[in-house]
Amino acid sequence: MTDSAPPAQFVLTLSCEDRPGIVASVSGALAAVGANIIESQQFGSLESGRFFMRVQFASAQPRDVLVTALTPTFDLYAMDWGLAVVGRRLRTILLVSKAPHCLVDLLYRERHQGLEIDVVAVVGNHPDLADIAKFYGKPFHHLPVTAATKPEAEAALRALITELDVEFVVLARYMQILSDELCGDLAGRIINIHHSFLPSFKGARPYAQAHARGVKLIGATAHYVTGDLDEGPIIEQDVERVDHSRGVSELQAMGEDVERRALMRAVKWHAQQRILLDGSRTVVFR
Repeated sequence: MTDSAPPAQFVLTLSCEDRPGIVASVSGALAAVGANIIESQQFGSLESGRFFMRVQFASAQPRDVLVTALTPTFDLYAMDWGLAVVGRRLRTILLVSKAPHCLVDLLYRERHQGLEIDVVAVVGNHPDLADIAKFYGKPFHHLPVTAATKPEAEAALRALITELDVEFVVLARYMQILSDELCGDLAGRIINIHHSFLPSFKGARPYAQAHARGVKLIGATAHYVTGDLDEGPIIEQDVERVDHSRGVSELQAMGEDVERRALMRAVKWHAQQRILLDGSRTVVFR
């Protein structure tokens, strides 16, 4: 006698206008096809009037059968929905410039800690991090960007995204502004990280500026990218307390740690289908 394979696990995410009966309808449709709910989280926003839900369940049925069973509920409530297989790694491109900390952290976690992304390429507007990509066995594409070559560089990036069937783009300290058109095309599937001194300390050497002002907190913000620079829906923020004894180099090192932590969580939650958009905000089912 041989053991049968365990049923696959799926994640259903949905949002719609909040009204009675949504949870009962979803759970009933899943029960009708023999699915077993493992985890369920929901949230109704009083501000937007929207309802958000994430359900993880096990089912022996294939995805197309599940979609057919759930479609009447999707249609009844005019839902925005997604249905993903648990553990499937998202095909991902990492965009980088010269700072290595976020790139190293994500590649290490992908290889050794089960971060649910499949980095199919690293793209840099400088060649500095090519050796790190090579160490982790990732193709590195150098796409230099100047004011004159920016359209061509972005076209090459678009072609790479299409060629590699990329689902997810992460700006791992990529120090270039993307066009509004590209941000729109990748809406909801491109994430950035920046230090949380913005807008107080813009431009060059933000940690030196912060040190000169005697800040007591340093931090970082991970957010979805939109055409409005650094103002997309916030996913995660992290902070570290500092005091007068910290020099500029110490602040920068601590800031890099905060940046990589915040970015890692945002990438992890996105890959696990834990983030739903609520206009300019996010709902994160941790």
